[in-house]
Amino acid sequence: MAKAIMIQGTASNVGKSLLAAGLCRIFKEDGYRVAPFKAQNMALNSFITKDGLEMGRAQVMQAEAAGVEPDVWMNPILLKPTSDTGSQVIVGGKVVGTMSAKEYFRYKKSLIPYVKTAYQTLAERFEVMVLEGAGSPAEINLKQDDLVNMGMAKMAKAPVLLAGDIDCGGVFAALAGTMLLLNESERSMVKGLIINKFRGDRSILRSGEDMIEQITGVPVVGVVPYMTVDLDDEDSLAERLQRKSSAGFFDIAVIHLPRMANFTDFNPLERLEMVTVRYIKRPSQLKDADLIILPGSKNTMADLLWLKESGWAAAIIRAANKGTLILGICGGFQMLGESISDPECLECGGTMKGLGLLPIETVFGLPKRQIQVTGHFSQELSAEFAPFSGLSFTGYEIHMGQSRQSGNALPLTLSEQPSLEEMITGLCLDNVAGTYVHGLFENGEVLEALLTLLAQKKGVNPLNVQALNWVDYKENQYEQLAKILRTSLDMSKIYHILEAGI
Repeated sequence: MAKAIMIQGTASNVGKSLLAAGLCRIFKEDGYRVAPFKAQNMALNSFITKDGLEMGRAQVMQAEAAGVEPDVWMNPILLKPTSDTGSQVIVGGKVVGTMSAKEYFRYKKSLIPYVKTAYQTLAERFEVMVLEGAGSPAEINLKQDDLVNMGMAKMAKAPVLLAGDIDCGGVFAALAGTMLLLNESERSMVKGLIINKFRGDRSILRSGEDMIEQITGVPVVGVVPYMTVDLDDEDSLAERLQRKSSAGFFDIAVIHLPRMANFTDFNPLERLEMVTVRYIKRPSQLKDADLIILPGSKNTMADLLWLKESGWAAAIIRAANKGTLILGICGGFQMLGESISDPECLECGGTMKGLGLLPIETVFGLPKRQIQVTGHFSQELSAEFAPFSGLSFTGYEIHMGQSRQSGNALPLTLSEQPSLEEMITGLCLDNVAGTYVHGLFENGEVLEALLTLLAQKKGVNPLNVQALNWVDYKENQYEQLAKILRTSLDMSKIYHILEAGI
């Protein structure tokens, strides 16, 4: 069985995912076969594996750091919030239902054997396992039947490194308070403390390190600087979603839906020097965007209702009528259509009128479509989207509904999978387009075509630029992450902790 080490945190967003990814890359560089593991993840950014199973995006990022193919065993349980009190529950990459928090709390005990099987399956294939906890292990109201923090550490016999965020203040209280709320056996599993997101002179922090070691009885194994490495974000806590300024030559406005999902689609767009991507919540922030994107949603009908009630629907229709480029992806594609029906009450139930900008009618139903796709853009596109004509792409689909064309429009994206021949994967009509395919902009030629499209629409000469190679770019970021952690963590201590176990 693999040796294991686990990153837990004093709270959400303290940097657990990046620390785990960095350790995965360091162990890989040191010659070990390493895999990430997070028993239960709650996030709206997800991914479809080669075998058509859904898992959290953070574990995909960590698998890339480890240099291995993403596997649903790395994230056996995924919770995708559909409301403030309920989530779609995905086990082993497949939907088992939508549950309230109370329902899931009762249900999760039955998942412990499955989580154990998932972990052991991976541990038999790899030499090192890097586990990540969720939130904080000191959520005393949730510790019963815990399967993601200390419960998972016990199951995997994994020593724990506890990370705290100094950037938001109170890191010493957070570390000491977390240790205080753990029971004796749990405290004994915490073998090291990490102070994360530090800005400033390390020498000023030394006395605090000494005192927190005395208070907790646990050594500080690293002080990690505030990092600017550019890797996939896990959820809506991502700082980049707060950007509001428009400084690039081209302005892309992504409508920040309340239940926005898979905003990692737009990561490659943000790496283009001449492009600004803004995530906006109010029509007043729209300004004169060159492209408006309606992203995916975990509750399409609820977010469509929000668009109508907040004034967005009218603003989008006005922009479309003025000739602004409009693109909908997945749930956003569905919202651009004529209607959405939910006869099985998978979301809100009933039928809702769409924005009426594309001639499609969508009906929700099971099973959920989860598949990686290869394909190409149609050879015959509307003039506004002509730069994409004939280009190949890879990506994935992940949606509940099926759409039927109800009027004249041109195909946009065409899948090359025989099983998808009769499915609409994308349409365009004049300056409005939509697709079910996620990950399009990770294809370099597609990015270059988008720049050409924006330049032509703006009335300037197409820019002679080559879009970045997204795979190479991410690889460089993983290398930078590992380099920073090697200099800020005491890796000799961490290796000793890994070898000693618990």
